Amino acid sequence: MSDLELLTQSLARNVRHWRAVRGFTLDVLAARAGVSRGMLIQIEQARTNPSIGTVVKIGDALGVSITTLLDYEQGPKVRIVPAERAVRLWHTEAGSYNRLLAGTEAPGPLEMWDWRLMPGDISPSEPHPGGTVELVHVTAGELTLAVDGTEYRVPTGASASFEADVPHWYGNKGEAPVEMVMAVSVPPVP
Repeated sequence: MSDLELLTQSLARNVRHWRAVRGFTLDVLAARAGVSRGMLIQIEQARTNPSIGTVVKIGDALGVSITTLLDYEQGPKVRIVPAERAVRLWHTEAGSYNRLLAGTEAPGPLEMWDWRLMPGDISPSEPHPGGTVELVHVTAGELTLAVDGTEYRVPTGASASFEADVPHWYGNKGEAPVEMVMAVSVPPVP
C-alpha cells in the first residue's frame, strides 16, 4: 500500500472514530467543519484525498489534531516519529513546504511543524477555533508573519506567538529561504 493510500485509509478510519466519540452525525460535523456532507462521506469511505485545508477544518471541528486524524499506528504512550515519517502537507514548485513532525492531544490538539518558505512564497491560513495559539521559531531567514492584516518581521533566532483565531499567513519577502519550527495548540472541543 502506498503512503497516500495508507494516509487516506487512516483518515477515513479516524474521522469515523472521532465523529462517533463526539456523537456527531454527518450533518453536524459537516456544519461544524464547513464542508459538505458528501465530502465527509467520501473521506469516511476513503474515496478521496482531501486538501490540507479540508483536513484542518475537520480536525478543528472534531477538536483533534491533524496528527491524530492521519495516525495509522495505535501505539504506546511514547511515540517516536522517524524523520522519514513526517507528513508533508503543503508544498510549492519553488521548494516551500511544511511537514507535520508530531502531535498529541494534550488536552486539545497540539502539533509541531517544520516549515521551509522559499523567496516570494506565502502560505495563507484561515482562522482557527477561538483559543488556538501558534508559536513559531525562525531558524533561518526572515519570516513575514501577517496576523489579522498586520505584518510582522521575525528574523533568524527570534520567536513569535499569537492567537490564531483570525486570518493569518506566513511569507518570505526576502532573498534567502526561511526555515522555522511551529507549534499549534487548539483548545479541546467542549
